Amino acid sequence: MTSNHSSTPPAPPPLDAAEAADRLAAFIRRHPRLLLLTGAGVSTDSGIPDYRDHNGAWKRKQPVQHRDFMQSLHTRQRYWGRSLIGWPVMQRSRPNPAHHHLAELERRTHAELLVTQNVDRLHQRAGSRQVIDLHGRADQVLCMDCGFRCARGEVHERSHSLNPDFRQYRADTAPDGDADLEVDFSRFRIVDCPHCGGILKPDVVFFGDTVPRQRVDRALEALQASDGLLVVGSSLMVYSGFRFCRYAREWRKPMAALTLGRTRADELLDLKLNARIGESLAATLALL
Repeated sequence: MTSNHSSTPPAPPPLDAAEAADRLAAFIRRHPRLLLLTGAGVSTDSGIPDYRDHNGAWKRKQPVQHRDFMQSLHTRQRYWGRSLIGWPVMQRSRPNPAHHHLAELERRTHAELLVTQNVDRLHQRAGSRQVIDLHGRADQVLCMDCGFRCARGEVHERSHSLNPDFRQYRADTAPDGDADLEVDFSRFRIVDCPHCGGILKPDVVFFGDTVPRQRVDRALEALQASDGLLVVGSSLMVYSGFRFCRYAREWRKPMAALTLGRTRADELLDLKLNARIGESLAATLALL
């Protein structure tokens, strides 16, 4: 369904980082052991595009669907052809200050667990240790038939050797290692599993697929043991993230969100901070 932007009221201007920090620091003092839930807004300053605008609407066509990837050769050709351009951008990305500030919250024992909807592994590279990659990790590839696993870079090296003509293409990068490339992919040669010849897929949860139950259960256990929930950089439009807000409300856990723009959980939140993430977290840490 297409959003009607003409009827959507403009978002209020962002809060000053100092004001946001005052409110967030007070929230953390009252609820010192938090479950952190992060989304794409945390990684945009690392050069990784996000999916949605400040109203939570799609900025582009929805990403590849799990069913299409598994059933359609053309979809797989298009996916791997585009990712030859898009994946290196994610691979070269580095943690930004927001990632480091969230790792510091863990070091100060304010974060029991960090649950991220991102697949870029930047939280771990910034020093966060207790992390659940809710939607998997884009740097690994999995065979959907035999379970063979390897680094994504190995698949891309092989793809380049099979498709040398694709080195000439340039395109804007898109979220999660995709790129806005539209060419004839019908001759693109896909790398299959070296063990069984099966379908290779990044070890991420594509749209239309389900998050492994053990990840959800572990995150919910941490939420239940926490003093509250802090959402950072997520519109929560996807249910896999929004579910934690629903459980938090059911369990009467206080909720705060630090993110630019509206979220699906705005009516459930105890504290909504429409503010820049990195600057607000830096100022918050200075107050704690």
